Amino acid sequence: MNTVFAPAKLGPVTLRNRVIKAATFEGRTPEALVTDELIAFHREVAAGGVGMTTVAYCAVAPGGRTDRHQIWMRPEAVAGLRRLTDAVHAEGAAASAQIGHAGPVANAASNRYPALAPSAMFSPLGMKPMKVPTEHEIGELVAAHANAAGLAAESGFDAVEIHFGHNYLTSAFLSPRLNRRKDRYGGCAENRARLAREIALAVKEAVGDRLAVTAKLNMEDGVRGGLTVPESVQVAAWLEADGALDALELTAGSSLLNPMLLFHGDAPRRSFAKVLPVPARWGFRVAGRAFLKEYPYQEAYLLERARHFRRELSMPLILLGGITNLDTMRLAMTEGFDFVAMGRALLREPNLLHRIQSEASTRSACIHCNECMPTIYTGTECLYRLGSPVIADTLPVVTTDSGARA
Repeated sequence: MNTVFAPAKLGPVTLRNRVIKAATFEGRTPEALVTDELIAFHREVAAGGVGMTTVAYCAVAPGGRTDRHQIWMRPEAVAGLRRLTDAVHAEGAAASAQIGHAGPVANAASNRYPALAPSAMFSPLGMKPMKVPTEHEIGELVAAHANAAGLAAESGFDAVEIHFGHNYLTSAFLSPRLNRRKDRYGGCAENRARLAREIALAVKEAVGDRLAVTAKLNMEDGVRGGLTVPESVQVAAWLEADGALDALELTAGSSLLNPMLLFHGDAPRRSFAKVLPVPARWGFRVAGRAFLKEYPYQEAYLLERARHFRRELSMPLILLGGITNLDTMRLAMTEGFDFVAMGRALLREPNLLHRIQSEASTRSACIHCNECMPTIYTGTECLYRLGSPVIADTLPVVTTDSGARA
């Protein structure tokens, strides 16, 4: 059985343990470049004991951001990213860059570039029709992913994670609901998977064995007519056969249509309504309950779906979703998963892994309220964490394992 806290190989990289900080947009890049605050965010997580931390989100083109404040991979970004990776390495952890194109999730009004979609769609963020890329433009997007991966290597990253999830561009191409193309990138599952496969191969060719190459893949979109588990298993099998990826991180849900399938727990509708930009705020007031559905939280809530992939694939897999304590990590290893990824629990307690290593019975203080989600616009944080600027009497009192007030 794999040991959670023993060193482990991920492609050409050796991580000090099998726990990865999942990509969660940090909201600390107001000029689309690395800041001291972003470095501090990842340094703290690295010092807390993870094997690798993932920087999110590094768009492959300026129009591929969800808004203009996100990093996009260009030569001007390298110096700052190198400072970040140096800081993470100094704490003993590895660093991964999540690269991708937001596609229909991009805010064209903010980016001042058109949002892209595989087929004709109206953008609720940009309030205009999205651009449908030609086959030639798709080729340019593939090359942009390869270029971004090369810049990640130049910046000192140990890995790149290609974003194939949440109905970002490549995920939108995988979706039968969103991809109605009639060319070789649409129609049957093999055609809809073509973009993902081309990107993975191009990224691998760009970085060779210098970096580990992983991908975050939707197991299902969670919307009617979207990608389903059986189709996604087939896509994963094609990606495995191509040999370009060192691991798959398995996820679910649609940032465009059903984001809570990824998160589970409370749906923070009221908080989102306060921070969304106009006109998205108006639409949210009408459709917020249908958009932010509520899925009860439980440990390892994506495991049942992920088992289908573990049965059919031999490549390394990363289990995401409700990984907050050692028992669940050990369960993942027992079930054959090679790594686990954590997000919200590390926002609450960046040093959680050190606590777990000191006391195996440690439980995360995260209560799965998801109030961290709306903070992406101002700097992603846990509002319950000690030192948060939130007024204390607006939040319930919770305790850590030691009984201290948190």
